[in-house]
This record gives sequence, C-alpha cells and structure tokens, in this order.
Amino acid sequence: MSLTEEMTALAKRARLASHRLTRLSTADKNKCLLAMADAIELNAPAIQEANARDMAGGAATGLATPMLDRLLLDEARIAGMAAGLRVVATLPDPVGRLLDERIRPSGLKLTKVATPIGVIVIIYESRPNVTADAAGLCFKSGNATILRGGKEAIHSNQSIAKVMVEAAAKVLPAFPADAIQVVPTTDRAAIPELLSLTSHVDLCIPRGGESLIRAVTECSHVPVIKHYKGVCHVYIDANANAAMAEEIAFNSKVHRPGVCNAAETLLVDTSVAIDVLPRLAKRLAKANVELRGDKPTQALLDGSGVEITLASDADWDEEYLDLVLSVKILDGVGEAIEHINTHGSGHTETIVTGDSAAAKRFQTEVDSSTIFWNVSTRFTDGAEFGMGAEIGISTDKIGARGPMGLEELTSYKWLGVAEGLIRK
Repeated sequence: MSLTEEMTALAKRARLASHRLTRLSTADKNKCLLAMADAIELNAPAIQEANARDMAGGAATGLATPMLDRLLLDEARIAGMAAGLRVVATLPDPVGRLLDERIRPSGLKLTKVATPIGVIVIIYESRPNVTADAAGLCFKSGNATILRGGKEAIHSNQSIAKVMVEAAAKVLPAFPADAIQVVPTTDRAAIPELLSLTSHVDLCIPRGGESLIRAVTECSHVPVIKHYKGVCHVYIDANANAAMAEEIAFNSKVHRPGVCNAAETLLVDTSVAIDVLPRLAKRLAKANVELRGDKPTQALLDGSGVEITLASDADWDEEYLDLVLSVKILDGVGEAIEHINTHGSGHTETIVTGDSAAAKRFQTEVDSSTIFWNVSTRFTDGAEFGMGAEIGISTDKIGARGPMGLEELTSYKWLGVAEGLIRK
C-alpha cells in the first residue's frame, strides 16, 4: 500500500468513526474516559517500557536535553494523564448545547445547537502526554482524532493510544476503535498527504514551535488552528502598585520561561520607571535573566550593577523562550498599546495598574487573544481557565481564540421545526 493509500484509508476510518460517535450519550463518553484513565495507570509499566525505547532512541540521535525531558514519561506524568482524563469526564458535554433559539413569523422554529467538528488531526512534538490530552478532549466533544506526534515519541504515543482504545472498547462495545488513531509511520511525507484529504479531514491543530506550525500551515488544504509564537508583554502603568508590578513581571518571565505564555517584553511607564526598574532588574539578574533594553532603560540602570545590553529592533518581535527579557520605557498607556499592537503576536498581554480607566482602554484597544489586568501572563492556560486539559492556544481571529477546551472543539448546526410549512 502506498503512503497516499495508507493515509486515505486511515482518514476514511476516522470519518466513519466520527459518524458513530454521534450515537454516544454523555454517560457513554464519561464511562469510556474514566476507563481510559484507570487503564493508563494500570498499564503504566508497559507505557514506560515503550517510552524507554523512545528515550534510548532520542539519546542515540543526540536529542537535546530539554527535548528529552519533554519526552520522558515518569510516574508523575502518567498519573497526570490519567487525572486529566478524569477531569474531562467531569466537564459538561459541549455537544447539543443550545446556542440560539427563535420563532419566525412564518411559524418556523429554529434552534442553533453545538455539534462535533468531525475529524481532527493533531500534530505535535516530543510530549507524549499530549496523546492522552488531545484524544480525551476530542472524544468528549464527539470528534474522531488522528494523532501525529514526533518520530522521537512514536512508541510512547502508540502505547498510550492502544491502552485508551482497548479500555473504552471493554466498557462500551459500541465504542468505535478508529475514533483514536496514531499515524503509524514517522515519514514526514504523511503529513501533507493527510492534510490534502479535504473530504475526510475537517481540521488540523498543530502544537509546537513556530517552524512546525508554519510548515503545517503551508502544506495543509484543511483549516489549521494556529499560533506561531507568544510574544507576550507586561505593561507597568503610571498608577501601578510597585510591589505588585514587580511580582507580576517577575512571575511572568521567570516561572517557566520556555513556554508560550511567558513574558518576553516588559514595558514601563516613564513616571514610575525609577521606582520599579532598578529593584526589579536586580531581582531578574539574580535569577539569571539576560536584560536587553532601550537607551532610556540603559541610562536608568547605569551604575546599578545590573548588566543590560542595547535592544535591537529585532528584539521587540522575538519569542525568546528563555531567560531573556527586552525592556522599554515609554510614555503612557497609548504608547504601550501601540507598541504591543505593532510587535505582539496576539497571544497574551497584561497591564499592571490601579487606574480602571487605563485598564479598560488597554483591554479594549490591545488586539490579542487574552488581555489581563493585574495578572501574570502565565495564567493563559486551559486548566487555569477551567477547561480541564487544553488542546492548544489559538491566536487566530476566526473560530477558536485563546485557550482551546471542549467548547472550542465544536461547530454548530441549525434545526428547524414547523407543521407542514412551505415557502410562498
């Protein structure tokens, strides 16, 4: 069988499974999810054995230490996968939600209800725990999912998916086994083949770095939910509480610098810069954060003992994903908004201020998917938003935007009812 034939057959099976999923009740789905969670814990030794093969292969091919860390499935991460599935089972079923209702003068009663999207391809790197998260969310929302992890995690991903499918089939004979499938080949050519099948695949969600997302978007013939990068900002306003501003800025950068909701640029109003920046800069430097500032920031910190290099034009557009922070002093909330709308990636921004008018203006005029007031940027997260596990974060403006949970994995349909109504 050729690669084209193999991917077509896989997608056709997923399409058929998506139709069968519509017959399952909420109770059926929750029963399966809980069985999957129990089975992942029960089969932890087999999953770890598969993961050990991937870890050995990754080490042999020179996979970087951070990537090996993401690849590792220890007891805590396996327990986390099971816990995530149990949380999804407790969440309201998004399918069938009433979104709108109206009765027309003709007597036609219309209801708009949430429905599954259909077949969703998830493409991701390294982290095999995404297999359980993505499959669980897609299943609860009535979608068949085709999982394409990185080649370095192929054995882990296959093991997790196999355990989930077999567990669901044991407790629910009507469970369609092809609702959760892992692409069986590591051949990169499988991705464009799969994403050309517009008759069978409805949506693609890539999770990973900018290069992966751009490569997927460029080759896909089906819609892609994406965020290229997270250039997130913290703006300290003229009316900010200095202690609060320091804590929020520090947490936004240092808590987990390698994730997409970490702050990459700090903006400080000129009227409070002298009260905030020297102390904050020393604390950041002590945490091994490399600072890159504009000339006013350099001048302010001159003689403070904190090393800061001059930021280049490229720094304002950079997603460092590391202990690096660009810093700019500016004049007022208007300049902050202009800077963010020019250089931001549409991910997450926060304003620290005691001025409600400034906060309202900032949240209204900044064009990003999530905009906080006196909150660390690190809170842009599906679990923190009460969504349970997260399928990803979207910076698109059409369809899902921001953290994506169950509701964002649904579409809708219109249902019409009348008594022999005809149009004249």
